[in-house]
Amino acid sequence: MSRRVHSESPPPRCAKRAKMDRLTLESFKNGVVLAPMVRSGALPTRLFALKHGATLVWAPETVDKAILHSERVVDPVTGVVSYNGKSRAIWTTHPIEKPYLIYQIGSADPELAVQAAKTVMQDVAGFDLNCGCPKPFSTHSGMGAALLTNPDLLCSILTALREAMPPEITITAKIRLLPSQEDTLKLVERIVNTGISALTVHCRTRNMRDRDRAMIERLKEVVEFVKGMGKDIAVIENGDCLGAQDAERIREVTGAHSVMIARAAESNPTCFSKTPLADIHETLVPAYLRLSKYLDNNWSLTKFCLSQFKSPHTKPNGKAEEKRIRETIVKSRSFDDVADIAGGWTGEEDFEEIVRAIEAREGAANEKSKPSTSDANVTGKQEQAQLTAATLREEVSQPLSSSLSRAVEAKSGNKYITPPGTQNPHPPASDAPLMSDVQMTLPALISGKEPMTPTPIGGTSLVTPV
Repeated sequence: MSRRVHSESPPPRCAKRAKMDRLTLESFKNGVVLAPMVRSGALPTRLFALKHGATLVWAPETVDKAILHSERVVDPVTGVVSYNGKSRAIWTTHPIEKPYLIYQIGSADPELAVQAAKTVMQDVAGFDLNCGCPKPFSTHSGMGAALLTNPDLLCSILTALREAMPPEITITAKIRLLPSQEDTLKLVERIVNTGISALTVHCRTRNMRDRDRAMIERLKEVVEFVKGMGKDIAVIENGDCLGAQDAERIREVTGAHSVMIARAAESNPTCFSKTPLADIHETLVPAYLRLSKYLDNNWSLTKFCLSQFKSPHTKPNGKAEEKRIRETIVKSRSFDDVADIAGGWTGEEDFEEIVRAIEAREGAANEKSKPSTSDANVTGKQEQAQLTAATLREEVSQPLSSSLSRAVEAKSGNKYITPPGTQNPHPPASDAPLMSDVQMTLPALISGKEPMTPTPIGGTSLVTPV
């Protein structure tokens, strides 16, 4: 990786940021969000997701111990914030995404989780505890999906984070379904009572894999259960969503407040738009290359993300051209080798375009929520009358919502109805690590190695620590 060396004379750039004060309970509702994805959820991917309509973005999981051994540095030219380990950047972000950024922590220790959160809290809007990933890098030492079988520890971490963080920083959790739906609801109840702002449910069990159909029909019961608890938190669906249009179907079927997209976003970060880009080897790949180089994103990571891209073709030679570009990128060893594909290194212009898109969206949201002159002059009695009417409308709309759900189920041939007492499939032969497979890691001072983390990013920036 080429390292950009900056002079010490220019002052740090004043990074633009969206005009959004803090996340609220409502911030997690009525949206389509980017899932935490190992490697694929790199900074350029998150920025393009925000540009094309993602309401929130989750950063890839970072193990608590890994970030504790990092050093925060800021690029004075681009404003990129890097948390660098001994030999590489463990995690990177930019202030423009902060109002929408959820940092996912991998942890099995309340104290370490809090320390990790305090390390990066100045650069994020919220924290999410990973309680669902079944991969070894997450389940080692009892993290990730291993927490599903240790609810006491899971809830103690969430409680510790909520107590340690200021109220403007949200705390959320991401889980999977348990083999027993009854046990799932019991776990959900305990998690919700820790004071979280939202709960994401991956509609697969721990031993299920991406090839197994996500059981989105099981989420409806979870949503209604949380609502019955009297909690106003959002329940976010994760699993088998193909894009913004498909998210509407999933919300209608499940009642989920928002939908999280992973694999579809990995293939095309513009899937959050109702009109996602096609022919992305021409419409997205060049801009992605330019932005990655401008932000000094590690080449290997950029190359990996690009290798996952795919989209429909609208031109006769689209498939052949995509193959040519893909092969060129695979053979390349640096950004210099793909200069022809990038079409000129104007990454700063691409970045400014993303900034304008994010700020325009936030401005439109603020304008939409701004009260009119007549609303501003409503008396106390009128306000009370409006509140009463709103309550009555909500009560009246509940049967309508139930009728709609029944209509959807009938239209689908009752595909989404789960018989009482049905167990969630939990295939035993999917090579998911068991609790007995827990591995112990030695401290960095003893082992001489950085703590295990699922987010290897590469090269360390040569800039001044802040």
